[in-house]
Amino acid sequence: MNLLKALATVGGMTFISRLLGFARDTLIARIFGAGMATDAFFVAFKIPNLLRRISGEGAFSQAFVPILSEYRKQRSPEATRALINHVASLLGLFLVAVTIVGMLAAPLIVHLTSPGFAQDAAKFALTTDLLRITFPYILFISLVSMAGGVLNAYSQFQVPAFTPVWLNLSFIIAAVWVAPYFDHSIYVLAWAVFVGGIVQLLYQLPYLQKLGMLPRYALNLQDEGVRRILRLMGPAIFGVSVAQISIVLNNIFASFMPTGSVSWLYYADRLMEFPTGVLGVALGTILLPSLSKSFVDNTDAEFSQLLDWGLRLTCMLSLPAAVALAVLSKPLVASLFYYGRFTPMDVAMTERALIAYSISLLGLIMVKVLAPGFYARQNVKTPVKIAIFTLVVTQLFNGLFLWLTPLQHAGLALAVGLGACLNASLLWFHLQRSGAYQPNPGWMVFLVKLVVAVTFMAISLHLAAQAVGDWLALPAYQRMGSLAGLVVLGMTVYFAVLGLLGFRPRDFTKRVAR
Repeated sequence: MNLLKALATVGGMTFISRLLGFARDTLIARIFGAGMATDAFFVAFKIPNLLRRISGEGAFSQAFVPILSEYRKQRSPEATRALINHVASLLGLFLVAVTIVGMLAAPLIVHLTSPGFAQDAAKFALTTDLLRITFPYILFISLVSMAGGVLNAYSQFQVPAFTPVWLNLSFIIAAVWVAPYFDHSIYVLAWAVFVGGIVQLLYQLPYLQKLGMLPRYALNLQDEGVRRILRLMGPAIFGVSVAQISIVLNNIFASFMPTGSVSWLYYADRLMEFPTGVLGVALGTILLPSLSKSFVDNTDAEFSQLLDWGLRLTCMLSLPAAVALAVLSKPLVASLFYYGRFTPMDVAMTERALIAYSISLLGLIMVKVLAPGFYARQNVKTPVKIAIFTLVVTQLFNGLFLWLTPLQHAGLALAVGLGACLNASLLWFHLQRSGAYQPNPGWMVFLVKLVVAVTFMAISLHLAAQAVGDWLALPAYQRMGSLAGLVVLGMTVYFAVLGLLGFRPRDFTKRVAR
């Protein structure tokens, strides 16, 4: 299997999903703006969406796929199928219970995650109502995560990568064609989350049936594989998702800030999700099964080579993306969100958050590459210790930036960014110290060439963006056209300089056995 080709396939599917995600957020910004209703909805959506990021893009796969890969390699198809049945049965029962409790405890959850909302009775009540509608998404998306883990273990990467498209389509249909018929149209967005979760799950079931791995109810708490997955999954949830937990904790701080702060952070985070999803999630998805297989086969050299390949691709693609997000922060926010009720102040505040978030991009994507290096080896202790330390430091940064600087909501974004970089650095250090990862020669020259190419790209983008003039004064079609031109310019300059410095696509081709 050509990993570069697999990465292009998964990244391409994710790219489609993220484009539709931008379309949905543009519509939400245009129709609803950034006010009390959107603050309430984004908090109500953030709770189940957090689990999507944790399980659908991380922790469940980190715990489930290594054990499933081991079963496929060392045990019979019947034993593998039994493991899937046992895990699905236990997970389904647990999720039903969590969903019921979550819906009943919605007021308490809002108090805990956004205590500042309690100062406004209408805002608090709206958030509670919306959370009760969106909370069942946790049930659907976690089952989607398990189905995706099975498909990824069988190298069916494109199906899980395309699945989020259905949620974005649900949002778009609800916002454009359903919301106008309701007085309280923000509720329509909450129901779009509910419907989108069901559609995503239904989409994956035929592909599981084709593999002969569609789960059947068969609860067995004594199953050895189930017990091992549970032991790995608890710490994995925390270890993989420190940045996401930090974002939720940021809600507590943001809920006390001026109205709109939650929305500004949300829109900036959505822009961050584009490269994080297209590259970070895609790399983590295709690397984990291959790393797990290398560990089971006891091929240490191949394990290290896979990590080195992933890290080089991460640096080559995420470093220019991070710089471009910062340099083009105003053009991006103005082009994608400056419509309808989204005001110039909303643009400025979202731009500040995006610049702060851009610092975290390299760290966030590296975590998605480095964390599988531990979980493929079924080592949960080290990343959990790192995660706890990182979370504490991130909250210290929050306090420092909020009380000693005028950054306000941008300080929350900056703390997440610095925490992500710290997390990635410590994961890299411990993988290297343990001997699991030995960097290939030439890293220093590689990084110097990247910095040269990124510098040329940044200068070109800055000058071109300034030449456009006042982005807020331009009509919508001209903003979008100018932004598209800047994206093409940045990519052309960056890859042209890399080509002159000797980079060739074939140098990043990587093949592994299925």
